[in-house]
Amino acid sequence: MSVTRLSSLSALPAAQWDALLVDDNPFLRHAFLATLEQSGSLGPHSGWQPEHLLWHHQGQLRAAIPGYRKSHSRGEYVFDHAWADACHRAGIAYYPKWLAAVPFSPVSGARLLGDSDAVAQLLAQLPDFLQQQELSGAHINFTDAQANSLLATQPGWLARHGCQYHWHNRGYRDFQDFLDTLMSRKRKQLRKEREQVAASGIEFSWLEGAQVTESQWDFIYTCYANTYAVRGQRPYLTRAFFSLLAERMPENIRVVLALLRGQPVAMAFSLVSGSTFYGRYWGAVAEFDRLHFETCFYQGMDYAIAAGLKRFDAGAQGEHKLIRGFEPMLTWSWHYLRHAGLRAAVADFLDQERAGVSAWMDEARDALPYRKGD
Repeated sequence: MSVTRLSSLSALPAAQWDALLVDDNPFLRHAFLATLEQSGSLGPHSGWQPEHLLWHHQGQLRAAIPGYRKSHSRGEYVFDHAWADACHRAGIAYYPKWLAAVPFSPVSGARLLGDSDAVAQLLAQLPDFLQQQELSGAHINFTDAQANSLLATQPGWLARHGCQYHWHNRGYRDFQDFLDTLMSRKRKQLRKEREQVAASGIEFSWLEGAQVTESQWDFIYTCYANTYAVRGQRPYLTRAFFSLLAERMPENIRVVLALLRGQPVAMAFSLVSGSTFYGRYWGAVAEFDRLHFETCFYQGMDYAIAAGLKRFDAGAQGEHKLIRGFEPMLTWSWHYLRHAGLRAAVADFLDQERAGVSAWMDEARDALPYRKGD
């Protein structure tokens, strides 16, 4: 039995990696993670160096964790900048660290892949790996229930809670059927927002991955990159990522284009799998009132209803989603810190933060727009 590091997922046959997956979550597939690497979206230049951990037994791959050596904390959506700043002030090296996550996407799912006994063996070797590689710690973000149960039994791991907002399709016939479950004032607000966009003359066109042309991908990428440019930031993904993913996972890709007089002015890029719609990226080339809500939320809800999808995962942050029917969902991450003083300080912080997250989720549920009793 041995632990090995893999610096390029393309060096491992896709069938071996995908055989470890427990569900159809598209973000954990070999095709998705390898595309991030091969498109140049990841690598030493980005501060995301692939360093996947594998556990073999008698020559067979039994367990794996998708992982990355990090020299910063950007693109993670579980924010530990304050921990890094405290280490810097105290003269403690926080970087490099090791992170198990889906890069640039705050989607929950499996992180500990494979047979549970083999995964436990792999986790048991992780502290030695961190010490040998002079890494400050290990972080596993947006874990599923299986990982939470296993990590809770491992010494030294600290649990962290967060909150996202997901919309649930409760068998709605159409968008009006969903609106009928809302309080009157909220129902009128959502209807007015949709009417404002419709009155502007904007129409929408849905495309699956195989239907998107290269010129359309150029436009999609321009919109995606613009969401970062307006904040003075560089986009995480390269243009090549979108074309490569369309070649490898076209059945999972959904794009909605907002058209004004036949010309695209905005887009939303999403993935679908099983019963879930994953809203990921949005962008526009001009400002239009309420277009963000329509393109990112209402169009996705329409699509989910028509396709019979049960859940709409719209990503991290955004309390504005609450009044549009997206419900608070608890997220988990786990952290192993080698420095004893830092570990004790973070443990105390997390105790307080979990209480705050719990209180906020109670408030958020009270702010939902649904009629009482629905």
